Amino acid sequence: MSDTINWEALSEVEKLKYESNYLRGTLVESLADPITGAIAPGDTQISKFHGIYQQFDRDLDKERKRQKLEPAYSFLIRVRMPGGVATTQQWLQMDTLSDKYANGTLKVTTRQTFQLHGVLKKNLKTTMKGINKALLDTIATCGDVNRNVMCHPNPAESSLYKEIVELAGKISEHLLPKTKAYHEIWLDKKLVDSSKIEVEPLYKDRYLPRKFKLGIALPPYNDVDIFSQDLGFIAIVEKSKIVGYNVAVGGGLGSTFAMPEAYPRLADVIGFCESNQVVDVAEKVVAVQRDHGDRKNRKQARLKYTIDRLGLEKFKDELHNYLGHNLEAPKKFSFSRNGDRLGWKQGADGKWSLTLFVEGGRVRDKDKFKLKTALKEIAELIDGQFILTANQNVIVANLSDIDKKVVNERLKANRVAPGKISGLRKNSIACVALNTCPLAFAEAERYLPTLVSKIETVLEEYNLTKEEIVIRMTGCPNGCGRPYLAEIGFVGKSIGHYNLYLGGSFNGDRLNTLYKETLTEEQILNELKPIIADYAKNKKTKEHFGDFVIRKAYVKAILKGSDFRH
Repeated sequence: MSDTINWEALSEVEKLKYESNYLRGTLVESLADPITGAIAPGDTQISKFHGIYQQFDRDLDKERKRQKLEPAYSFLIRVRMPGGVATTQQWLQMDTLSDKYANGTLKVTTRQTFQLHGVLKKNLKTTMKGINKALLDTIATCGDVNRNVMCHPNPAESSLYKEIVELAGKISEHLLPKTKAYHEIWLDKKLVDSSKIEVEPLYKDRYLPRKFKLGIALPPYNDVDIFSQDLGFIAIVEKSKIVGYNVAVGGGLGSTFAMPEAYPRLADVIGFCESNQVVDVAEKVVAVQRDHGDRKNRKQARLKYTIDRLGLEKFKDELHNYLGHNLEAPKKFSFSRNGDRLGWKQGADGKWSLTLFVEGGRVRDKDKFKLKTALKEIAELIDGQFILTANQNVIVANLSDIDKKVVNERLKANRVAPGKISGLRKNSIACVALNTCPLAFAEAERYLPTLVSKIETVLEEYNLTKEEIVIRMTGCPNGCGRPYLAEIGFVGKSIGHYNLYLGGSFNGDRLNTLYKETLTEEQILNELKPIIADYAKNKKTKEHFGDFVIRKAYVKAILKGSDFRH
């Protein structure tokens, strides 16, 4: 087959995937190389399929260069956890690994999973074995495949939660790559004879053109930002039962400065399927993207661009052809909000769940605020589980009355008991950005809390601290923190400078719009203060900030992704 492919017409990554021997590459040799803390350039792409990103400490970069040393390389490891669910033993194992081999923190991601940061190459294999020991893995959490499957996270909010999270697990398993490379390289399983033909029944020999993201929403909550997903399933509930799912395709928030053809896009709802058809629909959407996605230009390779290039109707026709039947017409649904509902909630089964705010998704101990210690102690003492949310928070779930008391005691003892928090802060998201992300132009996780505090001062002046406003920040335009769905969004342009976007909706069904470019902190506050003052004086009853700035023409609503501009 290689002889029939014009590799010069395709992106370099396409040949790399093809020649990787089903995701083996030269990872074994790279890991064994003692000369460098990095892995071979080609392996940096292949390792992503195994859940690993090579990074370096950018805070140390100038000094390392001055000393003629290579960058301070380390690795991010991302875990596969459909629906964000972890047992208490899994939490304890991840906590131990973070202290022993990573930087002592756990990062809760916007895809409902853990990331470990700062793992050295010499410790990669041991750490991966440790993750596997907890009956977790990192397969396909990065790379050109379907990634961690998200779903509504709170069992106390709906008796339908169990059905949703089980479906997330089924989809995740079904869409996993079938290669044994992961088990060979990291878990010392027997090597597959390379002379024998190995096949990927779904992904074939080059996998997908680009990454693929999938989520399941349970109205009225859009807590997984369903319209940002390549493929979304929206549960349709009738008479307290899920009768099936609306199918939404073509979401994705990655974009590029000065490249208008690379833009964020919201998913279109194209039909309805019954519950027993969901896994097959997911497979066939992936297959259409596999066969029709752009393999020449990775900037145009996501499903959203495939749909815009083909046209939505042509895409639907292709999907129906792959399925062998047509989707039914979409059914009515409505979302009231995105984000999480913080605090205690008791389910119909009498069990309690606590949604705990985790600023920036960083679980750590800092001074007397000992969040990591508190959650470790809770994991050692309760009979329950942990659920990570798409908004970087942690739910301590399925607790008895006695366990609820234990949780409150441990949080209080470690000075992390839930307290008053502004409506702005509780709806904040930040990507990692500096110091480890090589793509970041500016700070995000380390800076957003400070900026929120300063905006809170303005909100307090106008008695708006309880008003829920979605605010998000990323260090670059790639969209990992979903900034383009925020009512107030920031995207880093350079150190200390951000583009300001306004007008996303509170329920996550509208992109925001560029308001001002390359602002300093002082300029950000100066721009926001008069708008906040106007909002306080002239907002309608229950009108959200994003809707207000559209109504008052501070920005125009973006009706389709291709109209978005930085």
